[in-house]
Amino acid sequence: MQKKNPPSGREKGTDMSKKWFRAAAIRAVRTVAQAAASLIGVGAVMSDIDWPMVASASLLAGILSLLTSVAGLPEVDE
Repeated sequence: MQKKNPPSGREKGTDMSKKWFRAAAIRAVRTVAQAAASLIGVGAVMSDIDWPMVASASLLAGILSLLTSVAGLPEVDE
């Protein structure tokens, strides 16, 4: 039986990048959903909801979440 070589620094870095992007994407999607839910909840009647504003604010929340993730994600061990 052959021993497997430990991953090189490059392979390890690629694996961490995949984990980081996955964790950041999950966090961003959750943030977008939370922002949309909070803005939709403000409208008393569905016809009163300003849908472009909900979409815009939710997208901005997702972008800000990704930018915040650059500072570090506790979900991804280094």
